[in-house]
Amino acid sequence: MASYLVTGAAGFIGSAVAQLLVNQGHSVTGMDNLNDAYDVRLKHWRLDRLKACRNFRFVHVDICDRAALQSFWEGAGPIEAIVNLAARAGVRYSAENPWIYVDANVTGTLNLLEACRVRGIRKLILSSTSSLYGGHNPLPYREDADITRPLSPYAATKQAAESLCHAYHHLYGIDVTIFRYFTVYGPAGRPDMSVFRFVKWVAEGDPVRIYGDGSQSRDFTYVADIARGTVAAIPLEGYQIINLGSDRPIVLRDLLTAVGEKLGRTPEVNFFPAHAADVPATWADIGQARALLNWSPETGIDEGLDSFVAWYRANQDWASQIQLG
Repeated sequence: MASYLVTGAAGFIGSAVAQLLVNQGHSVTGMDNLNDAYDVRLKHWRLDRLKACRNFRFVHVDICDRAALQSFWEGAGPIEAIVNLAARAGVRYSAENPWIYVDANVTGTLNLLEACRVRGIRKLILSSTSSLYGGHNPLPYREDADITRPLSPYAATKQAAESLCHAYHHLYGIDVTIFRYFTVYGPAGRPDMSVFRFVKWVAEGDPVRIYGDGSQSRDFTYVADIARGTVAAIPLEGYQIINLGSDRPIVLRDLLTAVGEKLGRTPEVNFFPAHAADVPATWADIGQARALLNWSPETGIDEGLDSFVAWYRANQDWASQIQLG
């Protein structure tokens, strides 16, 4: 049994990764600051399920807080790897408040890299983003594409975090795997993402808001597939950047049509101007994931939407009250 630290453990991907590690028999310390970047009821729902697991313990710590982290390390036992899934996500809000993105995504990552250096932790996994590829790279996106022209402060901070990881790998030999995730969705997902929004709006009979004309496409990837790929990278050595995506982009209008069919309702749609920070399409080349991890997605969009709709209906009494951000 190995011992791991998962940051952002109350988050969408973080909770799925922590749950998978616990299910595999490992000991997991989950760290989260439980911020209000989106409705905290979702974070507590995820965390409550983790707290019921025997090999999971939770610490309420912000990775940006060096003093709090130092106190944590003084009482922590041996940790074999850090899976850093704590982050400020979201393209549009990063244009309004870029400072908090620098704090969480850059300073927080630096604090964890320093912990690896000082404590001799051999491995760090970093969550990054498909938003790094911007609007100028050819599809599907490959890991060696140009990422020097980010379209949002969010993407820029993730680029900085990746660069810090490379520097610490070069200087101190820390093994680092960076995952560029592509539009993750699934039960108890982020409420600012289109799947949650579309299901909630259609289920409650509210108008759907689409920014742009709905022709933009996203490489929607199911959260269980993301967690499986992330955990598979723990033994990897060296410095690696790996896309995790479905490799099957879905046009936003088609996604909404599928949601309407599953809920038995015809969506009412209001269109708004596209945001300058949004990219028109995402599509992952997952050759690296196949080669290095023997990974490929297992859950298609139809099955994934069924799972989300079932979760929403089972929790509709409170999920219908979730603020979408």
